[in-house]
Amino acid sequence: MSSSGTRSRSLRTLSAVLLSLTFLPLPITGVAADADTDTVSRGEFIRTAVKTLAIPLDDDAMQPTERIPQVLLPYLGAAHKRGALAIFGTSINHTKAISRGEAAVVLMKLQSMSSSPPPAGKYSDVPTDSPYARAVQLAVARKWMKPVRPRLFGLDRALSQREFKLVLTRLKAPQTPGMDDLGQTTQTIRVNLKRKDTSLPKDDILRTIWQLLNDEYLYKDKINGEEAAYKAAEGLVQSLKDPYTVFMRPASNKNFQTQIQGEVSGIGAQVEQKNSVLLIVTPLKGSPAEKAGLLPGDEIIAVDGVSLAGLSFEDSVGKVRGPKGSSVKLTVRRNGSDMQVTVLRDTVKVPEIEISFQGNIAVVKLHQFGSITDRDLRSLMVDVQNKNPTGVVLDLRNNPGGLLHAADVVVSNFLPEGSMVAKIVSSQTENKEMTGDPPTILPTVPLVVLVNKGSASASEIVAGALQDAGRAKIVGEKTFGKGTVQQVLQFTDGSSLKMTVAEWLTPSGRKIDGLGVTPDFVVELGDRDEQMLKALELLR
Repeated sequence: MSSSGTRSRSLRTLSAVLLSLTFLPLPITGVAADADTDTVSRGEFIRTAVKTLAIPLDDDAMQPTERIPQVLLPYLGAAHKRGALAIFGTSINHTKAISRGEAAVVLMKLQSMSSSPPPAGKYSDVPTDSPYARAVQLAVARKWMKPVRPRLFGLDRALSQREFKLVLTRLKAPQTPGMDDLGQTTQTIRVNLKRKDTSLPKDDILRTIWQLLNDEYLYKDKINGEEAAYKAAEGLVQSLKDPYTVFMRPASNKNFQTQIQGEVSGIGAQVEQKNSVLLIVTPLKGSPAEKAGLLPGDEIIAVDGVSLAGLSFEDSVGKVRGPKGSSVKLTVRRNGSDMQVTVLRDTVKVPEIEISFQGNIAVVKLHQFGSITDRDLRSLMVDVQNKNPTGVVLDLRNNPGGLLHAADVVVSNFLPEGSMVAKIVSSQTENKEMTGDPPTILPTVPLVVLVNKGSASASEIVAGALQDAGRAKIVGEKTFGKGTVQQVLQFTDGSSLKMTVAEWLTPSGRKIDGLGVTPDFVVELGDRDEQMLKALELLR
C-alpha cells in the first residue's frame, strides 16, 4: 500500500461493505417494486442476499458450466463456497425466478445455520425428508417468510418482489451460538448504516507520515503497507477501551467464524474482560474448566507463567486457546488469592435443555440459548403442561446467553403473544423485541426463575422480562450484567470488526449492563442447593 490509488480502492471497498448492511428495501432496475406478481431471479436474490449479509466475495470459488454475467460471479462464488447453490442442481439458471423454498435454503446456507431435522408434519407441501424442510422451518421461525396458509408453506411458488423486500427488512441473521474454547458467545443483530462523509481524525498528519515514510525512510524494505493498515485499524478500535469492540485480521476472523459454528476445542468457559482482566463468567457443564474446579468470578491473570496484563481481550483469549489434548496452566485469582490450575483442553459439547420433575413441579434447566432451545423448547414445554405441573422452575444459573430469538422463544412460553421481551437501544433507534407465539404454560401455573452471577446476556433478558411482567419470582444471586450487543461486520479482505452497536433494556426500561438483574429473593449457594430449595418452597 504505497499509493493514493490503493488508498482509494480501500475506501471504496469499505464503503461497499458498509452499504451492503443496510436493510432498507432495495429496488430492482426495470421492475415495478410494488407489484405482487413480479418475481425475483435467482441471480438477483443471491447477489442481494450476499451483499445484505456482508459476506466476503469470492472470484475463484467456482467455475460455472453455463454463461453467467461477470458481475454476478463473485456473489455466486461466495454462495457456492457455503454450499448455497447445491439446491439448484447442476444448472444455476440465474435468470429463472427463485422459489420460496429455494430462497429459504439459500439464506440458511449463506449463514451456515443448522441443518438438523425439523419436527414432523409441519407443512403439507414440505415432507420431512425434503432438502427444504429445515430451511423452511428456519425461514418461518426467523420471520423471513410466512406460510401462505397454516398448513401450506408455498414451497414452489415464485418469490414475489413484495416478499423479497420483506425478507430484506426482516432478515436479522443471528449467528448460531458457538462457544469458543473459553465459551465466549457473541449476540449479533443488524442495524442500518448510512454512509457519512466523516473524515479520519488527524487525516492530514497520517497521510503526511505515510508519504514521508515511503519517500524518505532509510529502510524501505521494512515498510509493510498491509501491516501498517491493520495496526492503524487496531489502534483506532483499541482507543475506545471497549473490550467487546475488536478489529480482527483475516486469520483471527477466520478462527472466530469457525468458533461460532461450534468447531472448537478448549477449556469450555464463558469469559468476559472487565477492567482489563479476563474474568470467567461460567464454566460450561461437563467442560474441562468445570472439571478443573474453575468457578464464576475467577480471574485468569497469567497463562503458562505469562502475564495477561495489558493484552486485549482477543489476545488474552488466544493465550488460553489450544488443541484438544493439550494442557494449559492458568494462574487464577479467587477472592484475592492466587492459585495454579492446570486444565486439559478438549472438545466442548454443551447440552441445552434438561427437564426433570420434583414431585409435581417441573424443573427446566437451560444451559445456553442456542438453536436447540430455539427449535425444540416450545414443543417440550407443551409436554410439560400436559403433565399438569403445580409449578415450574426455570433454571438459568450459569447460562451465558446466546441467540436473541431463542430468548424470545423462552419468554413466549409464559407470557401472552405480543408481550415485550426487551428494548434494543442503539445510537439511532429504539426497537422492541416481542413474543410471536401464545404461551404453552397456563398463566395459573406459578413460575420461579433461578439465576446467579453466571447468568448473562439472554439469561438476563428473560429474567428481566418475566420479572417486569410479574409472571415469575426471581431467586438466587444478582446476574452478571452483560447488556450490550455486538455486531460483526465482514470486510472483503477477510478481516472484520466486532462492534458494540446497541444495549438491552428490560421492558420497563431497566438497565442490565453493569448492573444485572436483582432477584426478588437473594439466596447464596451453600453446601446444599439452597437456591433450588427456596424455589421449590415458593411453589409448594
